Amino acid sequence: MRLVKEQLASIAEDHPETIQYLMRSEDPLVSFHAKDILDELDQREGEEDFTLLCHFAGDVFDIEKAAWSLSAAIQPSACDVELEELVNEWGREFLSRSACATSPLERVQILSQYLAQELHFRGNSEKYYCEENSLIPRVVESRVGIPISLTLLYQMIGARGGMKIEGINLPGHFIARHGEVYFDPFHEGRVLCQCDVKNILDRQGITLRQNHLQAANPRQFLLRILANLLYVYDLDGKKNKRDRIKGWMTALNGGILTP
Repeated sequence: MRLVKEQLASIAEDHPETIQYLMRSEDPLVSFHAKDILDELDQREGEEDFTLLCHFAGDVFDIEKAAWSLSAAIQPSACDVELEELVNEWGREFLSRSACATSPLERVQILSQYLAQELHFRGNSEKYYCEENSLIPRVVESRVGIPISLTLLYQMIGARGGMKIEGINLPGHFIARHGEVYFDPFHEGRVLCQCDVKNILDRQGITLRQNHLQAANPRQFLLRILANLLYVYDLDGKKNKRDRIKGWMTALNGGILTP
C-alpha cells in the first residue's frame, strides 16, 4: 500500500493531470491514494497562497477572499465552487427582498429574517470550539458558526445586496453594524442597543469605551479568525496546525510575534 502511494507521489508534482486520471481508476487502492495525494497538493498550494497573503496584505484587502483562501489552506476539500455560487444566490435573493427598504434598521431586519429564520443560520453553542466554525465553506454548509464567521457571512450576503456591514471587534464577542444599527449574527441577528453592547462587556468586567465600537479593518478581522483557530488547536493539542496559525499571525503583524 505504501509503495503504491510513493509511486503516485513521485509523479504528482510534474504530472497532476495523471493523478486526476488515476483518481477515477477502477482499482480502489489506486483511486484512494490518488485522491489523497491530490488533497495534499491542494493543501500545499493553499498554504502557500495564504502565506503570501499574510505577508503582503497590509491593513486593507478583500476579507471574503481571504476567508476562502484560509479554508483552502486548512481544509481544501471544504472549498467548493457550488458553495460560492450558493452565497451569490442568497445575495441575489436578499437584493430583491431589500430593494424597497428605507432605513438601516429595516435592511438589518430583512437580512436577519432571511438568514436566521429562513436559512436557519445560528450560533453553534453546542460545539463552539471546533475548526469548522471558523471556515466559511463549513459555515455555509452547516448553517452554524461563531460570532465572527457569522458576521462575515452576513457581510458577504449584505454586500451582494449593496448593504455595507462592518465587523465590531468587541472583546469576547464579535458583532456587526450597519449604519448606526448594531446587531448580533450569533443570536439570529438580534438588534442591539448601546445598553446591550455595554452589558456584553460588563459581563467580562470591561468598561465600554468608544474604541471598542470602531469597525475592524480586514487585518484585524482575519487576525481574530486566526486567534480563534489558534485557541481550538491549543485545546485539541494539534501542535503542527497551531504552529502554522502562529506563523500566519506573525506575518500579518509584520513579523511581530504575538503571545
